[in-house]
Amino acid sequence: MPDSPLSASPYEILGVSPAASDDELRRAFRRRMRATHPDAGGSTAAFDDVQRAWALVGTPESRARYDGRSQTSGDPVAWAPSAPRARQDTRASARSSGHPGGWYRQRYLDEVRAWVGLGDPIPDPYDPALVRRAPWEVRSLLAAAVAEEETARRLGTLGIGFTLWHDVAAGDGKLDHIALGPTGLWALQSADWGAAVAPRRGDLVGDGLEPGGRPVRETVLDARKLGRAAHVRFTAAVIVVPDGHADGVEDIGEMRGVVTLLSERSRVVDLLRRGVPGVAIGGTELFEVRSRLQAAVRYI
Repeated sequence: MPDSPLSASPYEILGVSPAASDDELRRAFRRRMRATHPDAGGSTAAFDDVQRAWALVGTPESRARYDGRSQTSGDPVAWAPSAPRARQDTRASARSSGHPGGWYRQRYLDEVRAWVGLGDPIPDPYDPALVRRAPWEVRSLLAAAVAEEETARRLGTLGIGFTLWHDVAAGDGKLDHIALGPTGLWALQSADWGAAVAPRRGDLVGDGLEPGGRPVRETVLDARKLGRAAHVRFTAAVIVVPDGHADGVEDIGEMRGVVTLLSERSRVVDLLRRGVPGVAIGGTELFEVRSRLQAAVRYI
């Protein structure tokens, strides 16, 4: 089950209250297994979710661990900002600037304060019990922040041949990440819509997307705005989603001269290292593009 502020809790997946008895929980599990089984017309994804939910709360021991973890502040599932991780190797990291996730985290803190109420105490704004009760619009801000941070950690392993910028202003919008290296200039948006997405007709579709939403088009337009300001041309635009929310790396198509792709988070580093066939930036050109971007980039 994805560790996301938008993920349903195992109790929600099984359709019971967290206060349900063990017998009620067992009956709910059997009911949901029958309802979601692919042989009975259910979906494989829903069937798998039910099994993972049961693994988390199906026994008194596992349920006690899950409930205790969900109620304890400071646990990793609380989605609080994490301290920088110590590197386990001696390879040089990609050069990086900007604050990934910072813009969304500040918006989340503002909105959760407004939702709880001014003057009311919030001991821990990242407490899972609080986050689970928050409206979807509030939780989605935290999910976006976590998604950006996780992608930034991955991109940092690209190595010294790449330069990264995070949370960059692009006209009225923003680009979550820009990566420049031998394989080209990449615009990347990190997203977590709480459900799988798939390419269709040059953009994405999925249950978590807002009606009429066109994230690929918006990313390409933002990249072109920044490209015009910096006098550079982007090679590709990539939408990065949590693992399990896409089918590996998928080709969306070309839009206004920009290759567009959908990628699971664990595949994005390999994608950028491998690049797009026939596209490369070398030597003097790479230095020139970096210099132009450095002069044009503004952080939000």
